[in-house]
Amino acid sequence: MVLVATWRDGLFVLAEILDQELGNESVRALAPDGRGGALAIVNRSLRRRAPDGVWSTIATTEMDLACCVAVGNVIYVGTDDARVLRIDADGELEQLRGFDDVAGRETWYAGSAVINGQRVGPPLGIRSITATPDGAVLLANVHVGGVPRSTDGGVTWQPTIDVDSDVHEVRAHPTRPGVVMAAAAIGLCASRDCGLTWDVQQEGLHAAYCSAIAFSGDDVLVSASVDHFATQGAIYRRRVDEQVSLVAVGEGLPAWTDGIVDTGCIATGGSAVALADRRGNVYVSADTGRSWSRRASGVPSPSSVLIV
Repeated sequence: MVLVATWRDGLFVLAEILDQELGNESVRALAPDGRGGALAIVNRSLRRRAPDGVWSTIATTEMDLACCVAVGNVIYVGTDDARVLRIDADGELEQLRGFDDVAGRETWYAGSAVINGQRVGPPLGIRSITATPDGAVLLANVHVGGVPRSTDGGVTWQPTIDVDSDVHEVRAHPTRPGVVMAAAAIGLCASRDCGLTWDVQQEGLHAAYCSAIAFSGDDVLVSASVDHFATQGAIYRRRVDEQVSLVAVGEGLPAWTDGIVDTGCIATGGSAVALADRRGNVYVSADTGRSWSRRASGVPSPSSVLIV
């Protein structure tokens, strides 16, 4: 089952047919809940969708929430003003003050721009958050502010990659504790030491601006375009453990997606892969991205994709 969140029109559930849930609500981001269901940022609340489709509210706040990750019984949530919250098993919400004190925070800046007299693009905030499979390392992707990391459950944080790398999504490998990769404006960024140090790859990409990333089997998938507002993009892959050129993905996936595939819009689960482009075309693969079919089109303004 593929879940596609949207910025204004709730959640679309793609199984045999396409069904809509939470109509007319903003669903900002999706993440696995660790129990076979999904976590969702819905307006200013964190909600859970159980495997049977029943929704419940975990926590509500006055802050604008942006992303989340479950680590055991704890959920970490990033906000639009670049804060990190911690929610325990009882639903108690705590702001992690150590994140406010990370070195270099004063150099962070918003990823928005003024075009034709209007400010467009997202504010300074947490664009994605991830944890290594053993839960020992947390990494929060600040846009624009690098990827601070924590090894003590979010009590303290240290900066890692250069702020001007302009990272759009960070993901830890689901089974390899040391492997972390990120999609950034400078290309595909890879780390073998849980995000302490990074290498940057552009070879094989038609353009360096990368927006979304996910692991599928032994491969990494990354989306690339000329910029955030590009009318087309492409998906690339390479082996996680091989320093080889990235290769464009085809076999049923169009050479050019209709608009970019943005942060959170590539999802994997077992051998399944799903992605959504800016125009709301949803493509699904059952063989780790070797062959694809378009399963839906016209989904309004996708914000995130999840396979459950």
